[in-house]
Formats: sequence, C-alpha cells, structure tokens
Amino acid sequence: MLLKVKNLKAKVIEDNKEILKGVNLNINAGEIHVLMGPNGSGKSTLSNVIMGSPKFEVIDGEILFEGKDILKLDTNERAKMGLFLTFQHPQEIEGVKMRQFLINAYRHMHPDKKVSPIELNKKLINLCKEINIKPEFLDRYVNTGFSGGEKKKSEILQLFFLEPKLVIIDEIDSGLDVDALRDVADAINKLKKDDMSILMITHYQRILKYLQPDYVHVYVDGKIVYTGDAKLAEEIEEKGYNILSEYVDVDTVKEW
Repeated sequence: MLLKVKNLKAKVIEDNKEILKGVNLNINAGEIHVLMGPNGSGKSTLSNVIMGSPKFEVIDGEILFEGKDILKLDTNERAKMGLFLTFQHPQEIEGVKMRQFLINAYRHMHPDKKVSPIELNKKLINLCKEINIKPEFLDRYVNTGFSGGEKKKSEILQLFFLEPKLVIIDEIDSGLDVDALRDVADAINKLKKDDMSILMITHYQRILKYLQPDYVHVYVDGKIVYTGDAKLAEEIEEKGYNILSEYVDVDTVKEW
C-alpha cells in the first residue's frame, strides 16, 4: 500500500471549522484515482492535509505513506518521501529560470542520486520532446507570463522530471481547451506507465474521455461516500451529484 488515509478528520486553524469528517482512501503503486465532488465540498482541503499544509490541523485519523505515519512530518519532508502536489494557480517566480528551478528541485528531492548537471539537462530536453514542449521553455522564468495551458505543461514537466511516487493533481483540467486537455491526459497516462500513482481532484468529467482511472471516488461533505469506475463519472456528468441517492446514503461511507 503506497498511501493509506484512515478516518481522517481535519479543521481549518483560522476559524476552527471542521472540513474533513472521516476520509478513508487507499492507493497502491501505479494506480490512477479520481476524486470528484461539488464545489466547496473540501476536495482541495484533503490534498493540502495530505501534503501537510500548516493551515489545517488533523484532529483524528492517520495518513500512512509506504507504511510510515507522516502526520508529524512537514511539507518538505513529505515531498522528499515522494509526495507531490500540483496547484490550481501555480506561483510565478520572477528571475528564476525553469531549468535552474527544476535541477535544484531534483537535487533537493533526490540527495542520494549523484547526477551531474549535464545529465540532468539532457534529461530535461528529452522530456520536453516527449511531452510536446519546446526546449526554449526551459529558459523562461518559472510560470512568468505563461498561459493557462503553459502553466499546466510546466507542472506536468515537473512531475516527469522530479519522479515522485504519488502525485496529487488539483484541478489541472480547469480552463484548458480540448487540445491542451488531451496533452495533459496523454502525459498522465504516461506517468502511470512509469508506475507512478496519481490522485486527480476535479469536478469535471471531460478529462476522463482521455484518461482511464482505476477508481473514481465521490466526495461529499467531508467524506468519500462512494467508489466506482469511470462509468460512475459519466453518470455524474449526465445527471449531476443527485445520482448518489441511487447508490448510497451520503451519511454512510462505502468501504472498498
């Protein structure tokens, strides 16, 4: 088991509001999981709590990564273990080029790997070709002046290059046109082939036209209330989240 989340409850420190109300989730190596739910249901809170955001306090439950309890680890330590979170709105870093940023990040995440800057640069250029990014992209400042699609590609490039074990992708399909969406989905499918695990958070079904997840989870009011396959996402897209009443009482978490 790569990631095990058990009865996880967490609150926002600022206003003491409980957002996660008993989340259960198991992810094995090489699996793609999609987490869907209405806006404002707390999906992004789950990703931030898994990564150790200081804005939230865990009040019950556990998070195990490769069998190790990570609740007391800070975000940096979790990243070194192989956890990676993409952002809905990636931060711009003026004056820092993508190439420099990625090579430094790789060394930070993999201090035991003795790889020369020349080798890392070659790897970056090859990855750009593989995921349809022009090599000149590496000489631009991080996310500065990037279009929405370029910011998404920037994060996909980071995923391939940094080689995390589990990627949490938060609303990466938001605001993309059809071509950019297909490019992102193709890249994610390649990540799975590399035995990387993925938790994708979204409230859109459209990316699933190009992506085949192993599991689709429905998240409502702080809990995962149902788990199915890609067909479940199609039904939600067609009929809305009211379809859940056909499956389960939303006050009951379906174990799987």
